[in-house]
Amino acid sequence: MSAQKQGGGLIIFATFLCGIVLSQMPLPDFVGWARPEWVAMILIYWVMALPHSVGVGSGFVAGLVLDVIRGSVLGANALALAIVAYFASILYRRMRVFPIWQQSLLVMVIVGIHQLILHWVQMVVGFTGDSLLFLLPSLVSAVFWPFIFLFLRRIRRTFYVS
Repeated sequence: MSAQKQGGGLIIFATFLCGIVLSQMPLPDFVGWARPEWVAMILIYWVMALPHSVGVGSGFVAGLVLDVIRGSVLGANALALAIVAYFASILYRRMRVFPIWQQSLLVMVIVGIHQLILHWVQMVVGFTGDSLLFLLPSLVSAVFWPFIFLFLRRIRRTFYVS
């Protein structure tokens, strides 16, 4: 039984690591501004699937790792992902019973809040634009959510993560 719990933690860590790698992969200039928020979507899934194991602390740690890797203001992604995990932990019971298209809409709202927090921190520091294109990743994340959800659910069931 303890081997399954340890393996589950390793699987969750590996998915977060894959999300961090995907968030840093170079993209062409014409689609780079529409990159989905992989780490936020993975965090939302794991909070929804295993709220007793993954929560606000996991979001904060993943955000700190993203801050260090991206070279952004230390704590910006940590704050944003902690708030994402908080909203996901409040709404996980509802999200579980929603059809996948309604989950996508809720993911779009939660990732939009993530983007607004990051934009606000960038405004405070002075590194921001005046366009609303910073909200585009929330729309793209909503489009990718059904695939992420089904993929991570398959992983969770294949490796008996509980």
